[in-house]
Amino acid sequence: MKKYNFLTVILLGITLIGCNGTKKGENSLFTIDDSVFPAHFLPKEAVSIGILNPNSKEIDSIVYFVNDKKVGSTKGAEKFKFELKDQKLGYQYLKATAYFGGDSSDATKRIELVSDVQPKLLKYKVINTFPHDPEAFTEGLEFHDGVLFESTGQKEDSYFRSVDYKTGKVIQQVDLPKEYFGEGITFINGKIYQLSWQEKTGFIYDAKTLKLEKTFKYDKDIEGWGMTHDHKYIYHSDGTEKIWKMDPNTQKLIDYINVYSGSSKIKAINELELIDGKFYVNVWQKDAIAVVDPKSGAVEGILDLSGLRKFIKAPKAEVLNGIAYNPQTKTIFVTGKYWEKIFEITVSE
Repeated sequence: MKKYNFLTVILLGITLIGCNGTKKGENSLFTIDDSVFPAHFLPKEAVSIGILNPNSKEIDSIVYFVNDKKVGSTKGAEKFKFELKDQKLGYQYLKATAYFGGDSSDATKRIELVSDVQPKLLKYKVINTFPHDPEAFTEGLEFHDGVLFESTGQKEDSYFRSVDYKTGKVIQQVDLPKEYFGEGITFINGKIYQLSWQEKTGFIYDAKTLKLEKTFKYDKDIEGWGMTHDHKYIYHSDGTEKIWKMDPNTQKLIDYINVYSGSSKIKAINELELIDGKFYVNVWQKDAIAVVDPKSGAVEGILDLSGLRKFIKAPKAEVLNGIAYNPQTKTIFVTGKYWEKIFEITVSE
């Protein structure tokens, strides 16, 4: 078994994604020739797209598309070679529109682009342990101006609050309306943004007063999970393998990446933190953090934090969730849902 597959077991076990498939409604006049396609493609590879012509139609030309974007054309029935190096990981939808005798017909095929990065197993060192509210169902954790903020979930008991992390004392708390299940938070442009889980509603507060200024609806049919930012854009997870990019000014989702470790999708991405240009992500139901390249979605490192479990005695303790980077100490704070402790750690290869 390859090393990255062993590390993927830490995140979710081996769940290999199925090979190439076709979209519904595949045209029977022409089909894309997948006879030499591998089960998965790697970013360093190219795909040679050609069509099968069982009815021996005299083809004038073929226009080729990848993910509905025109990438080239050929005369007659010539194949077209497309480099995959600039494509995001995940499914790629190929289409060949063949023109013949004044008519045209489409052939489609789906291929999967997976990661060729071998994740590194990272080490951690606990340098401090602080109290954490064992009644807090942690969803988001973030430092702002030296103060730790935490958001929680559960219907009728969701809130975010500022906390003196050294003592666990609550400084200020804002409760959500009882019909909302709170999720991640992040600070950007003097505002606090907060997600709800399945209500498809976000909240914007003034970062100084914590006063609610606006609510907004998600512009995609997704759930709200974790949140972070890079000082220009907000990034949030939706419980799948996707991390979405959001414009904080319009609250519109403008792009996304798919997270892969080798040939496996890493689903159930939860809490997020951007640290030194990499996403650190909790994987729901796993006591592990994946370090992800924000451009490609490839998992570059895995931090197995299952060893922290032996220090947790709270009877209701659930999964690891909550990652906050403290720029003042250059350390990472992690905790879990209903954990009675929060751990300050350093990470190394």
